[in-house]
Amino acid sequence: MHKARFQHIISVVILLSFLFVRPARASDDGFGQAGKEAGRYFDIYYAPSLETPELSRQLDIRAADRILSGGPVEKSASFVAGLAGMIDTLFLQICDILDMHVYSFKGNIKICRDQAHLERVYRALFNQGLNDMRSFYVESLNTIYISAESFQSGILGHEIAHAIMSRYFVVPPPVKAAEVLAGYVEYQLRKTSR
Repeated sequence: MHKARFQHIISVVILLSFLFVRPARASDDGFGQAGKEAGRYFDIYYAPSLETPELSRQLDIRAADRILSGGPVEKSASFVAGLAGMIDTLFLQICDILDMHVYSFKGNIKICRDQAHLERVYRALFNQGLNDMRSFYVESLNTIYISAESFQSGILGHEIAHAIMSRYFVVPPPVKAAEVLAGYVEYQLRKTSR
């Protein structure tokens, strides 16, 4: 009888823990009420105060970029879907620049309201200051964090390069070598932007 009662209590405790305990990752970065758009390679989360047409304009991916990366030429009806398509195109461009093709990749991009929001997220995740960084990649979460004011193809491309390298190499390259490759991607993207 005691064994049955003990099993019943354990099952109730487990059930209650599933109902009332939120995952730590979801509450750490403050993106619970964020807008979301799913692309082929990234799920994109953005602070509710951000406007996706402005983010799309800042990213500046053109139809020619889509064609050269092998993506579709037609524009989507929604600017949010357009943003996801632009980031998919950017991902394919970076795979070509690095000559590292990771087609089964799926990650997250979280766009913070501003640099102060990015700083708070970084401090919550790592318990230290952000210093001069405008974006960062967290390999364990497979997530890129970037501020809205830094949302440009070169800066975002730098972080996407880190995400690609983390999934491409079985043994990760040394930090300095990874930074050189990510810097090369950023340089190539800035060179070809308007």
